[in-house]
Amino acid sequence: MRIILVTGKGGVGKTTVSAATALRSADLGYRTLVMSTDPAHSLGDAFDAELGDLPTPIVENLDGQQIDSQQRLEEAWGDVRDHLTELFDWSGLDGIEAEELTVFPGMDELFSLASVRDHARSEHYDVIVVDCAPTAETLRLLSLPDVMSWYMEKMFPMSRKVAKVVRPVITRVTSLPMADDRVFESVERFYDRLDGIRELLSDPEITTARLVMNPEKMVIAEARRTYTYLGLFGYGVDAAIVNRVLPAEVHDPYFAQWRDIQKGHLEAVEEGFVGTDIRRLRLFDQEMVGPDLLRLVGSELYGDADPTDRLSEVDPIHVESVPESEDVVLVLRIPLVDRDHVERAERIGDRH
Repeated sequence: MRIILVTGKGGVGKTTVSAATALRSADLGYRTLVMSTDPAHSLGDAFDAELGDLPTPIVENLDGQQIDSQQRLEEAWGDVRDHLTELFDWSGLDGIEAEELTVFPGMDELFSLASVRDHARSEHYDVIVVDCAPTAETLRLLSLPDVMSWYMEKMFPMSRKVAKVVRPVITRVTSLPMADDRVFESVERFYDRLDGIRELLSDPEITTARLVMNPEKMVIAEARRTYTYLGLFGYGVDAAIVNRVLPAEVHDPYFAQWRDIQKGHLEAVEEGFVGTDIRRLRLFDQEMVGPDLLRLVGSELYGDADPTDRLSEVDPIHVESVPESEDVVLVLRIPLVDRDHVERAERIGDRH
């Protein structure tokens, strides 16, 4: 099983790169699924095909899917949302305000990641290529499983026990809506949907991310920040892809200054992503839409390389033994961060 997360700032061409990567994988004989977790789906447009919430065949060995995250949220969180809405309405909040408070930001997109896990467990596909939401959204989503898991492990069991004890008393003295077993079962289903996402996406033997950027100052700056954040969260990046580079055959004086600007930005990418495979895609003279043109993109992007390979050595977090000692060292790879900017916090546990 291989999972490739393709992300980048909005508008840099990550959907085109995702589609071309998946198509090349399928042409090599891998059973491939390309899926979009970006709420603003454009994957179907890239293939010039109708894609929906379920995997849809595109070409031989390749299925496409545009996740309806709102529908998945309704299935897993609907009962909880209805209870919270009733509770907030009882407290006097306006109906619209109450409804807005019943769904955590990013929760709907989180179920897209759960769908990635489901496909991985099914073993129906050899390769899953994920066209992610723009970088800021991706980072938020990748951290949500940890946040929600903590809540479920620490708060949920206690809340359920308290509810069972106080519900008979509360219902006699007040009209305050109390959560019943149906609500708690819904929360449990939600937790089950989160189970295993973090482990799957942070395993560099299975999952790596590829950052797509344009040769522009602000875009590169955001890609550098994303590169650092992904390392901090323990997610491996095996490639940086610079898209829309002016081709060498363009000699028009109008583009002379742009060529000089891009040259400087390309040098910045080489310096900032040392140790990571860096690939370039030229600025094409037409929209690269449909399987035939996407195959051209994939050919120029990967050459003779297998797009499903780990294009760089990726090991963001690992433990090393200290020679001639029983000590071990936790190695955390945080690219583009100076040692002076890192602080270490120690937590001393209970001593017995």
